[in-house]
Amino acid sequence: MKPGIHTLRLLVLALFPCLTDCSTSKSTSSPTSPGGSPAVVSGDAVDELDDYGDVAVVSDPLEGLNRATFAFNDGVYNFILRPVSKGYEVITPKPMRQGLDNFFDNVKFPVRFVNSGLQGKFGRAGKEAQKFGVNTIAGFGGFIRQSDKIPSLANVPREDTGQTLATWGLGHGPYLVLPILGPSSLREAVGYGGDYVLNPVNWGFFLKGDADDFAWVPGAVNTVRSLPDQLYYYDESRKNSVDPYLSVRSNYIQARDAAAKE
Repeated sequence: MKPGIHTLRLLVLALFPCLTDCSTSKSTSSPTSPGGSPAVVSGDAVDELDDYGDVAVVSDPLEGLNRATFAFNDGVYNFILRPVSKGYEVITPKPMRQGLDNFFDNVKFPVRFVNSGLQGKFGRAGKEAQKFGVNTIAGFGGFIRQSDKIPSLANVPREDTGQTLATWGLGHGPYLVLPILGPSSLREAVGYGGDYVLNPVNWGFFLKGDADDFAWVPGAVNTVRSLPDQLYYYDESRKNSVDPYLSVRSNYIQARDAAAKE
């Protein structure tokens, strides 16, 4: 396989599941900067922010470039990924879609386990190990989430590398809109890299030989099966907003800050 094609597959197929990892949750606190001081909202956006209520603000020195990337991503989501997502939902029965979601969530166990340990949350790491064992053995490889039937394991908060960096005291840094992948920040972009390395779905890319020819398959399946939920959260984060860019940015930062505090 040509190195250029291999690199393209690695980027597009393996990292796609990070797409628009935003949330619709709203914070009840006043917006502040990472240092705790009152946040400063850039120029023309002040009036528009009033329409969103409580807004999480992050440094956005690249706002012009970010807005251009946001518009590009919006076109890709609507004209390429959304039809793929709809097609997947039409041809794949709901029980099968749920099973695939459960399976890939179970496979992602190393991301949660390692980052729980790195944050000193050893009890949570132990619960992640228990969940993985229960779902893998009793859940037919993770296709059935049997851990949901065990109260102590049903609602274990998920950990990732971005949350670990936040726990270690690293601020977001500048806000970034990544091509295809969507909203991020400098800290969260580094976190994506950590999650990528820890996720077994991507380990095939590190193998040599003929295995490389098929290394993109797990990432491709993971990408397609994740699209319905990712696009749903993207739509929710920008719904009824005066400025979708500001709405998605605020929802993303609030969601990541809330996750880091769990």
